[in-house]
Amino acid sequence: MLTIDYGRLGVRPGDRLLDLGCGAGRHTYQALRLGADVVALDQNVEDLRGIDEMVEAMALEGEITRPAEPVTLKADALDIPFADGWFDRVIASEILEHLPDDRAAFAEIARVVRPGGTVAVSVPRRWTERICWALSDQYHEVEGGHVRIYRASELRRALADAGLVPTGQHHAHALHSPYWWLKCAVGVDEDTALTRAYHRLLVWDMMSAPALTRVSERLLNPVLGKSVVLYFRKPAVPT
Repeated sequence: MLTIDYGRLGVRPGDRLLDLGCGAGRHTYQALRLGADVVALDQNVEDLRGIDEMVEAMALEGEITRPAEPVTLKADALDIPFADGWFDRVIASEILEHLPDDRAAFAEIARVVRPGGTVAVSVPRRWTERICWALSDQYHEVEGGHVRIYRASELRRALADAGLVPTGQHHAHALHSPYWWLKCAVGVDEDTALTRAYHRLLVWDMMSAPALTRVSERLLNPVLGKSVVLYFRKPAVPT
């Protein structure tokens, strides 16, 4: 289930790509399939170990070329251990809402992407997220949970202040919004027949990508999309 549009990001073979706050690695795997040299950065050691295992399995299956360097890196998003302008592309998907000091993260993202490089950032959409917070404190009041709700315009302006030029946006995952409202209404940790059925639908959709749900979600995304995705370019150095 990809949130980022790799066409808009402009990923090409050989690009250095940072998947910041990579989680379980969904964006890392696709970037590797496209031939990028990926650094999957996170602080969750278990997630990183799982990515390493999956990357090795993908290489053994011939799905990707085995990377010459380690893909995963345990590090802090507020202190990215790479030189200025090291990456051609940076993805920060569903991580910024977890960081108390998001301004430091904005500065680091802008620092490590090269002049002329591109950035994709996604966060939960404001109005769909507000419903989740209203229905359940447990949804966000957990260790490492969401600490803020963004307005897309405010996030765009903050990243522009960090030195990035906005180039576009879209919404994603409309089918997931009602699922999370339902989970928040019955209890995030509760497992009911209805939540199980909805979860099976989402898994089926992700695995099978049937035309009906793909078209439906594409039509619903502008209204119900759970995530907002913003794209940026770092200005090239003047010649």
